[in-house]
Amino acid sequence: MFTGLVQQISKVKEIHPIKEGKFFTIEFEGASELIKIDDSVAVNGVCQTAIEVKNNLVSFQAVHTTLEKTTLGTLKPNDAINTELALRASDRLGGHVVQGHVNGFGKLADIKNLGQNYMVSIEYPEELKRYFVAEGSVAIDGISLTIAEHKPEKCTFVLSIIPHTWDSTIFQFKQVGDQVNIEVDILAKYVENMLNYANKQKPESKISMNWLSEQGY
Repeated sequence: MFTGLVQQISKVKEIHPIKEGKFFTIEFEGASELIKIDDSVAVNGVCQTAIEVKNNLVSFQAVHTTLEKTTLGTLKPNDAINTELALRASDRLGGHVVQGHVNGFGKLADIKNLGQNYMVSIEYPEELKRYFVAEGSVAIDGISLTIAEHKPEKCTFVLSIIPHTWDSTIFQFKQVGDQVNIEVDILAKYVENMLNYANKQKPESKISMNWLSEQGY
């Protein structure tokens, strides 16, 4: 589990195709001291397992399913990537609960520079629409962010990126049209599942999205 607070911008060193998918080696400063084999590392928001650690180099295997469902399949040597180590039980939850399980691709539709602040519009697949709400949480390439504005009719939401987040993540290298990994808030998925279960078990149940909204959820 992660919090969506990127710890460093790392770099892809090598990529080799293998039968199972691709073998990646990334450069992570302090890897030999911070990462052990079998540790989880979020790479652009995708949970990966370290299988080799040597000096500042960490390697992992991404299977075909991961390559198809995330932007890891488009990475190239020397690409910059967001990296975060797994959350310890004693750590502060500074962002929100991020699993490293990508739910779909997004596309950068617009980037507006407002002084040192950036307003970023992201288009998302229609099937994810129900998981987004203004002031809600979302993880983009592993970055915990708050939705400033939701435009469901356009399948778009807007993020306000503060200077520190912009400079500390690969957002600084992004351009309009680029793909990003989207992970929705897991709490929203649990609520959805509970609603579906309640309505199937008790068709007369008063619990609905409208009811939840009226209760302030």
